[in-house]
Amino acid sequence: MDQYVPAHEYSADLVVEDFMIPSDSAGISLHLRNKRAAAQKACSAERTILMVHGATYSSTSLFDVPLGGTSFMDHLAAQGYDVFALDVRGYGGSTRPPEMDAPAEASPPLVRTDVAVRDLASAVAYILERRGIPRLNLVGMSWGGSVAGAYTADNNDKIEKLALIAPLWLLDTPAPIDSGGALGAYRKVPVLGFRERWLAAAPEAARASLIPEGWFERWAEASLATDPQGNTERPRVMRAVNGPIQDIRDYWAAGKPLYDASDIRVPVLLVHAEWDRDVTTSSTQDLFLSLKRAPYRRWVEIGEGTHMVLLEKNRLQAFNAISQFLAERCT
Repeated sequence: MDQYVPAHEYSADLVVEDFMIPSDSAGISLHLRNKRAAAQKACSAERTILMVHGATYSSTSLFDVPLGGTSFMDHLAAQGYDVFALDVRGYGGSTRPPEMDAPAEASPPLVRTDVAVRDLASAVAYILERRGIPRLNLVGMSWGGSVAGAYTADNNDKIEKLALIAPLWLLDTPAPIDSGGALGAYRKVPVLGFRERWLAAAPEAARASLIPEGWFERWAEASLATDPQGNTERPRVMRAVNGPIQDIRDYWAAGKPLYDASDIRVPVLLVHAEWDRDVTTSSTQDLFLSLKRAPYRRWVEIGEGTHMVLLEKNRLQAFNAISQFLAERCT
């Protein structure tokens, strides 16, 4: 299965596989994409990565759209990593809960963080068994950082290192993703109209050069393609579950951590960008200071970037910070 990026756009030096793996719920399968160098034969915990997305866009949308000729997954695979990317249920190529076929107001918010943690657990178990390794590295973005952090806090023995990009943590300002009002099962995201909110986080003088020409359109089309049902509407939309927003209201915006960061006992990297309005610098600092039992921790701040830094002109700074962190041996 390859729904999002035509196969001819992949480098001939990379092997690309897509899996549908079972979740812990009947009728729900999870999409898992894998990329690795064709010459790579041996598997190891240190060189295996599992990535998990945020509250709106799938892992394929965030990590595997080849902007400027390469995606984040391509970048890591070319450096010798065995890279997997998970779509939590309701996202991307994974099964959408049946409630998403009914009007949103007919059901409460779908896919709370605890459900996503269970899906992540299913993916970790699948990869460890398939590759015959005891641990792997986790990379999470935004809400995916909460999911990865919560999983790691209870499963340190299965994680080598943890890298988090703009991870959701306690909020000191209103969450831009939460527009207020009653929450149904899911929301409809007009992706092509997202550019304005994205650029609004940057100073006006920097907006014209933040996203290189053509990148937004390519990314938006790839994101919309993950939800064919939403594409039948005008304007075209992509459905996203509301469970993460309900958790923002119940936990992060209410000053209640969803998990105890001091339970994480593996090396941790935090990557943040200076114009991020969704996860502020002070929120990142609070998480950094809460990682009291990590063997070592690092915080990398990327200048001239927003919450979507992985898709912007300075994305290679984030890519390189993460690959360096995963590659180094600090013993």
